[in-house]
Amino acid sequence: MSVTTVRLQAEVEQHLEAIASRLHRSKGWVINQALSEYIEKHQLEQERWKQTLEAMESAAQGKVVDASEVHSWLNSWGTENEQDAPRSGK
Repeated sequence: MSVTTVRLQAEVEQHLEAIASRLHRSKGWVINQALSEYIEKHQLEQERWKQTLEAMESAAQGKVVDASEVHSWLNSWGTENEQDAPRSGK
């Protein structure tokens, strides 16, 4: 495990100490948890952005599904005749 020094604003430090105390954990543990969650969230956002760009490119190429097909599919959810997700014709 490596060591990193961080300068914290006084208010952030107070909140950090309160959280660590309440959890009976060290400030380092709380910071590690917070950064791990932040990194995971950032990676998910990056993946969603990548998927969005891919979807926009796909739509620009005409690879789309008619709204009525999507509505029909959604309306079938939870019924005995649940449909498979519609696919673009291209």
